[in-house]
This record gives sequence, C-alpha cells and structure tokens, in this order.
Amino acid sequence: MIRIVLVDDQTLIRSGIHGLLDLTEDIRVVGEAGDATAALEVIGREKPDLVLLDVRMPGGSGIDVLQGLKLSGFLPPCILLTTFDDDDALLEGMRCGAKGFLLKDISLERLADAIRAVAGGASLFRPVITERVLKSMREHNAPEFPSLDTPDELTARETEILALMAGGFNNREIGGVLGTSEGTVKNQVSSILSKLGVRDRVRAVLRGLELGYI
Repeated sequence: MIRIVLVDDQTLIRSGIHGLLDLTEDIRVVGEAGDATAALEVIGREKPDLVLLDVRMPGGSGIDVLQGLKLSGFLPPCILLTTFDDDDALLEGMRCGAKGFLLKDISLERLADAIRAVAGGASLFRPVITERVLKSMREHNAPEFPSLDTPDELTARETEILALMAGGFNNREIGGVLGTSEGTVKNQVSSILSKLGVRDRVRAVLRGLELGYI
C-alpha cells in the first residue's frame, strides 16, 4: 500500500482527489493539509511514502514545503500539482527535490500511475510543453523522422536530462538543476542524440516518449 499525504488549500480539490484515489486498491491518503505549516506537521507525523503537493497556496507555497522538508531531514518523494503550466515552479521544485510535476486536470489513471512510478523511485517530469510539441506536429502533419530501430539504452542520468529537455530547459538550466557544468550537460545531450539516432532535441524528446523514457 502506498501511503500519501495530500496538500492543497482548496478543500473541494482535496476531497475530489481523495475520493478518486480511494477507488484504487494500492493507494491510500493517510493525511491532508490546506497550508504549508499544516503540511509540514502532517508529513512529519505520518511519514508518508509520497506527497501530492499543490504549488500555489496562500501563506506558503509548495516550494516552501519542499524546503522545510529538506531542513527537517525527511523529504519523501513529492509530486507537485498545479492548475497551469508553470515552468519557473517546475525548475525551482526540481532544485528543491521534487520528483514529479503534473497538472490537476490529469485523469485518475494517469495520476495513479504517476504515484506508483514516483513511489517506486522514478522521476516524472512531463510538462505541458511536451504535449504542445506533439500537438503541433500532429496539427501540421509533420513527416516521420529517421531514427535507429534499436537505439542504445540511455543511462539514468541521460534519462533525467531527457526529461528536462522535454520541459524545454536549456543546457545551463539543466546544469543548475543537476549541479553540473553546462559543458558536461552539452556532452550528455550529444550522447542522448547519438544513442537515439536523432539529430535534434525535439526529435530526441519525441523518441524518448515513444520508447517510454519520459
């Protein structure tokens, strides 16, 4: 059973997500909070396997909660939830240790899958910008692009970088998140393109989606 704490300042949203997750067999909400202070208290008391954390709350943001958890010495896997595509929050959340970022209009099936993946040790960063890229290519009937039929497997770090590339972040920003130099990131991006057999970052992201890396 995956034990989670749900943090959102809107009671209706908390109740809705709680009710949906009760429909699953392996996920249970063991605590709720409506603000940053209460969140730190509940998370510290319940020691959940995962936290669903609202990005924007009055009196303290989800980023504030992440920072407080880091200071407390107990930082469980956290998925940030928002009603809009907020690249700044995504980047800052990742710097503070968040493991996932999802929009609140996600389906129950995708939310449950995301919780299982992150609770199992994966990272989940599939921001709306990726969906926009796919939508744009579909709308413009973009032709198929060449790629290797059997690409080389990406390393864990390359997979992490590919997820950040899907968020539209440049090499400098990726280096800031991962604590490495821009030059190192540039070399790793080149390795990703080579392994996937594609010629640019957009095609790498699309190929990564196709192969299940993102």
